Amino acid sequence: MSDEPLVIFTPSGKRGRVPAGTTVLAAARLLGVDLDSVCGGRGICSKCQVEPGRGEFAKHGVTVAADALSGINAVEARYDRVRGLRPGRRLGCQAQILSDAVIDVPPESQLHRQVIRKSAAERVMTMDPAVRPFYVEVVAPDLDDPAGDFQRLSRTLAEQWGIEGLRADLPVLARIQQVLRKAEWKVTALVGDDGGQRPILIDLVPGLLETPLCGLAIDLGSTTIAGHLVALDDGRVLASSGLMNPQIRFGEDLMSRVSYAMMNEGGAADMTASVRAGLGQLARSLADEAGVVPERIVDAVVVCNPVMHHLVLGIDPVELGQAPFAPATSDAMTVRAGEIGLQIAPAARAYVLPIIAGHVGADAAAVVLSERPQRSDKPVLIVDVGTNAEIILGDRDRVLACSSPTGPAFEGAQISSGQRAAPGAIERLRIDPQTGEPRFRIIGVDPWSDEPGFSEAAGATGISGICGSGIIEAVAEMRMAGIVDASGLIGSAAQTGTPRCVPQGRTHAYVIHDGTAQGGPLIAVTQGDIRAIQLAKSALYAGARLLMDEFGIDRPDRIVLAGAFGAHISPLHALVLGMIPDCPPERVTSAGNAAGTGARIALCSRAARAEIEEQVRRITRVETALAPRFQEHFVASNAIPHATDPFPALAGVVTLPNPVFNAGGDADRPRRRRR
Repeated sequence: MSDEPLVIFTPSGKRGRVPAGTTVLAAARLLGVDLDSVCGGRGICSKCQVEPGRGEFAKHGVTVAADALSGINAVEARYDRVRGLRPGRRLGCQAQILSDAVIDVPPESQLHRQVIRKSAAERVMTMDPAVRPFYVEVVAPDLDDPAGDFQRLSRTLAEQWGIEGLRADLPVLARIQQVLRKAEWKVTALVGDDGGQRPILIDLVPGLLETPLCGLAIDLGSTTIAGHLVALDDGRVLASSGLMNPQIRFGEDLMSRVSYAMMNEGGAADMTASVRAGLGQLARSLADEAGVVPERIVDAVVVCNPVMHHLVLGIDPVELGQAPFAPATSDAMTVRAGEIGLQIAPAARAYVLPIIAGHVGADAAAVVLSERPQRSDKPVLIVDVGTNAEIILGDRDRVLACSSPTGPAFEGAQISSGQRAAPGAIERLRIDPQTGEPRFRIIGVDPWSDEPGFSEAAGATGISGICGSGIIEAVAEMRMAGIVDASGLIGSAAQTGTPRCVPQGRTHAYVIHDGTAQGGPLIAVTQGDIRAIQLAKSALYAGARLLMDEFGIDRPDRIVLAGAFGAHISPLHALVLGMIPDCPPERVTSAGNAAGTGARIALCSRAARAEIEEQVRRITRVETALAPRFQEHFVASNAIPHATDPFPALAGVVTLPNPVFNAGGDADRPRRRRR
């Protein structure tokens, strides 16, 4: 066993051993990790800030000691004294790795900034928000009527607007007298009424409030947090933004975070504090972008998977990591917004949609609310692609739901040249089936790599890696071009007829772009990358197949790809890869961020909240972890596209070559064109 420390960087998942005493920045450069630095390691620019982890990381098989990094030196101490470092942050150019370490590179320290592609889809909203403004003129007190100011306001709201049983939190009560007198008893009461508990006074505003109230619709994912600031008068989106979930440093996938909570005392509380800080940051960013004061943001809706649901609410998620995967509660909840980190109107509430099962969350419920499979005449399969995929199959008669642990490979993690979606990342790719030559498009640049103007435009971003949609297209294109066989093996240069297939140990890799001569990276698809994608797509397909078995069908009528990532997946390439069941490509559509759309629907409509709470009780949950046939479907779907399903709809569009790359593979097989 090597004496050199093992260092693991998140969220990229890149790892390697380095000599003890190596700085974090030097280790990042050695391992190809995206860590920014402008000052050349002098401790001046602070671009290389990192967050070291501590404790046991079961997924990575390491325990990180408190002294895994060298102590704070004079350069860091001076920087902290002069400009300030966030608690827990270190300068990567100064901190030295002394023993096994897990290092998180926060988004602001990444040279290629994350692009959170969760914009709001256009949708006509039915407006019936839970918080509404009511203008009233309150009778001033006198000696004949000594009732309190709150009681006087409540009585007026009941008389003029029919609002009975008003209640108020202490921070709002403390302001009432000052506001009433300053406004000469003419005020706008912001009242929350979700149809459940008694109405609550969210805030009191002097005079007639003429600007619209706002609300937050938040899709809290395991990798990213996306939010929309919505006007509560007509449902229009005033601002959309997103950020990386700061919990990523505790583990890229949900079970890693559950494991962290199990293995580290106070681990769940640390993750709760982390995600609440992220929510607060997102709310401030949205308010700033729209030029809205936080006090006018009076309501919030949050959708999330069960683990994130428990962590943001401060509930230990450990039971979700072991059978029977029981949540602490599955009902919809309304909590004070400030309790989960949203510093908006002082008495604002946050509504959390119900969760469907221990592994099928409020985000899946939001997808049901958005896409309404229960109103479809024929079976529709909805796949919300992410680190943990939610899969829904339904029609007017019944709706089924399950989740499938696809892992982070679809988002570029655990891929040798993989990265999150950011400028410079390859997001589209095509391979000429005759020559084996690739052409590609990168985020932030419109021309393709073989078109005029690409080199000049790419000079600003560089060609830095390959993101999730790019790796899916790369593997599918390699299969269509005969560079990868049905089992997932990459052929040699002699077998494929292209020198881009280069030896890599006992296997081969396909080179997409070699930028080493210009100081850039070598971007290739390795055999390990193919296996990672096979595992992810097999889990996704097996989950969908289980629902189809339960439903009693062989094919869905149509397939909807949901989620920010799903919106960027090519239906044809998804079918070639076999990540979704066979279906005519024109019957595969994208719904964009359907969970975020469902959150906006619930934000704008009390009736929609009641509808989804009722619908969730009717959904049949299928637990993939306990299903006897899951492993059978998983193994069969390892092939590309599938070992036993001939995919007839796909075969009508694409003719796949059939090479076999083993010790005696067909080096001279004829190439076939796509139809």
